[in-house]
Amino acid sequence: MYAAERQQLIADRARAAGRVEVAGLAEDLGVTTETVRRDLDALEKHGVLRRVHGGAIPVERLRFEPELAARDAESTGEKQRIAKAALAELPAEGVILLDAGSTTARLAELVPADRDLTVVTNALPIALALANRGVNVLCLGGRVRPKTLAGVDTWALNALRDLYVDVAFVGTNGLTADRGLSTPDQAEAAVKSAMVTAARRVVVLTDSSKVGTECFARFATLDQVDVIVTDDRLSDAEAAEFEAAGPTVVRA
Repeated sequence: MYAAERQQLIADRARAAGRVEVAGLAEDLGVTTETVRRDLDALEKHGVLRRVHGGAIPVERLRFEPELAARDAESTGEKQRIAKAALAELPAEGVILLDAGSTTARLAELVPADRDLTVVTNALPIALALANRGVNVLCLGGRVRPKTLAGVDTWALNALRDLYVDVAFVGTNGLTADRGLSTPDQAEAAVKSAMVTAARRVVVLTDSSKVGTECFARFATLDQVDVIVTDDRLSDAEAAEFEAAGPTVVRA
């Protein structure tokens, strides 16, 4: 069994049972405890599991959400490729929504300053980066969540309720064919849902490590999404399953 296959099995078992233990995994998989610990370290790095004494717990069970800086350091190559591929979804002119997140922040760095675009965002880092480059940017108000530096709650929701934009570029913590898009925090899920409702087209930016994860709060189903831009680690079977539910899948 390859390491990637073993790690997928461990992740699936953790989600099904609620936790996994190093000793039990080593015995069942026929590998050393050191190998299992390396697998758990890799899965924690990708935001799938949270290490605990003697084993690990799936992050969605803990409602654990990594800090923005930690997420920004994960899958950096994949996120950069996803952002470049998502440029094809930018309109020549008009208004777009940029959701908070480490992958959408990569796209913000690439938004051309010479296009007639207005960018609406709830992410303070994205708003600052765009403003410093001369892009026309509108920042949604609201309570700022320390973990994501995103504006949430009533102010943000009220502003989004009156908007209708060309494209919303949305991030996600979880993506499955059955449950759709999900995130650990209810307040952030509400803002993401409002972004989806406010857009003519919805483009989801997510690296493949989020695939198969179901978080606490769902904010959209796949039939509400037009395009999923992800990396080339997504399998043909997974891409086909998502496309059968509605969106086009782009693998960068």
